[in-house]
Amino acid sequence: MQISKAPVPKYLKDDELTQECKDLLSSLPTEMGWVASTFYKYQGFWHPCRHLQGILSCQKHFEAQDKDTLLVTTPKSGTTWLKALLFTLINRTHFHHSAHNHPLQSNSPHVLVPFLEVKLFLEHENPDLSSFKSPRLFSTHMPYVSLPKSIHDSKCKLVYLCRDPKDTLVSLWFFTNKLRLQEMGSRSLEEAFELFCGGVSMYGPFWDHVLGYWEESLKNPDKVFFLKYEDMKDEPVVHLRKLAEFLGCPFSSEEEKDEVLEGIVELCSFDNLSNLKVNKVGKLPSGEDYSVFFRKGEVGDWKNHLTSEMVERLDRICKEKFEGSGLTF
Repeated sequence: MQISKAPVPKYLKDDELTQECKDLLSSLPTEMGWVASTFYKYQGFWHPCRHLQGILSCQKHFEAQDKDTLLVTTPKSGTTWLKALLFTLINRTHFHHSAHNHPLQSNSPHVLVPFLEVKLFLEHENPDLSSFKSPRLFSTHMPYVSLPKSIHDSKCKLVYLCRDPKDTLVSLWFFTNKLRLQEMGSRSLEEAFELFCGGVSMYGPFWDHVLGYWEESLKNPDKVFFLKYEDMKDEPVVHLRKLAEFLGCPFSSEEEKDEVLEGIVELCSFDNLSNLKVNKVGKLPSGEDYSVFFRKGEVGDWKNHLTSEMVERLDRICKEKFEGSGLTF
């Protein structure tokens, strides 16, 4: 008896590309992908063709508004957590963090704070965003050089989150292996390590992505808020307070007294979010289980997976790449 293969999830399909995207792909450098078979290098960064389709549409059609907030991350840097925190922070007058019907109780953070290029502008080339009430909150993994012109021209705010490259690599390795089909087999850590060190990863090179936003945050601190995952984990209340001030919605003395910040941090904690039913059984329309976005959420898990030789090599590469920038991990 022949066992039928499971249907290919939407995130691996490339049959809905526009002619413009197909024409562009034929002219771009390629490398081996982590989940999809091929990465394409566009504006200096590596993307699967589906994401590139979304980037092109977003660059062409997204019209930023001055009150927009854009959460930007390198993949596997705490995106899900920061989406939850920012959504709860910005909407706290509409939804109290302790309410039983808070949207996070029944919705994935990825639904409440949708990706521009991986969701909105991928599903529709020019989506109708009129249902998003101001202040709008979106997310992206796009490198700074690829952001739509309207973002640069507007007064919208960018919150950028990155993570120690060693933890980023390990988390990305686990995540992408979960998304690979059974017949693809798993990618070894050694293979993933070589690709990452060569700059070939989703939205990589990692260091170029980070430096693009780091340098812009130094030039324009009123527009770009640069944050490290490790600092956020270490002092979440301190950084949540800074985020609120940056976004123009500071906590009042009464909110401070009522421990609203601590309540938001608790609601959005890894333990709470990962144990909600919606994040255990739900699935994105593109096919990814919500549960794949939750693994450990720890700092320093790389110590359990990388050899001393791997650590030494990646540290050396990062030291070279970040030298003179003032940025350290």
